[in-house]
Formats: sequence, C-alpha cells, structure tokens
Amino acid sequence: MDSALSVSQLRNRASGVALLVDVRSSSEFASGHIPGAINIPMEEIEARLDDLDVNLPIVLICQSGKRARMSSSLLEPCQRQITVLEGGTQAWIRAGFPVVASVRTRWSLERQVRLGAGLLVLAGVILALTANPLWVFLCGFVGLGLTFAGLTDICAMGIILGKMPWNRRRQCSIGGPPPEQSESRP
Repeated sequence: MDSALSVSQLRNRASGVALLVDVRSSSEFASGHIPGAINIPMEEIEARLDDLDVNLPIVLICQSGKRARMSSSLLEPCQRQITVLEGGTQAWIRAGFPVVASVRTRWSLERQVRLGAGLLVLAGVILALTANPLWVFLCGFVGLGLTFAGLTDICAMGIILGKMPWNRRRQCSIGGPPPEQSESRP
C-alpha cells in the first residue's frame, strides 16, 4: 500500500530527494503544477515507469489525491518506493505554495469538451422539441463525434478548444515568487 505525504512535508524536502510525478492530463498539468514535477498521465504511468530513476522514491501527485492513489495501486507490483501527496495540487495551492502554469485556464481540456458536448446535446434536444425536430441530428452528430473520439483518441472538439485563446501556453507562475524566480518545465 502507498504511503501519504502532506504538502508541508513535501515543501520541506530537499529537491532531488524524490521524483515528483503529476499523473493528471497534460492540459491539467499545464494549467498549474508543483515546481519540479514532471507529467506522466495516469494512463501512461505503467508503461513509462522504466523511464524514471530507480534510485529515487516517487511522489505521485494529481488534483486531489484520488488519481495518485489509483496510480499507486497500479504500480504496487513494481516494488518502487511510492508516496502519494495528500490532497494533491489543490492542497498545495490552498497552503499558498507556488505553482507553475503555462495556460490561463484552470479547466482541463477534457472538462471543456464535456461541457461543450453537453451544451450542444442540450441545445439540440431543446431545439428539436420547440423549433424543428431536425435539430435532433445535432445530438446524433455530437454522439458520433464522442464515439469517434473514444475509438481513435482523436477529439475534434478538443483540438478546436485547445486552440482557443484561454488555452494558449504562457510562462508564468501563479502565486509564490515572481515569474523570474520560479522554475517552469514544459
């Protein structure tokens, strides 16, 4: 079973003592992560474990701690020293510690796609019931797009949303020291 680490314990550790691995999606990672953390999404963690230094313990980080615990259980058979950050990035931010961000939005791209798809389906249903029954095809089109995205891992709505101004990359830190003093990693 994994052990847990509080944000204050992590903050007090000397750098280089552990590998900080953020298991959130790349868009969530870009919206704000702990300085020095690397991004390996949860769905890739088992395949990429051999890429990490075997001599250093691993601290798994996610938004609230749930995905980090799930990732830890996936890695349990690998016999690596795994620790989970209690409360994840949310707890880190609540403690007032700095995060590195390269996009303006705080919503993950996946969350934006779910909202967009949900709104399109809702609009299609309302318009089909009130204006013209042919609007039901909008719901079918969204369903087809989601099915295609699930089968191929290519999401047209995600690609379009990723190009929106609020999702463009930038280099600065949210909270903590001024940007020139914080470290930013792609």
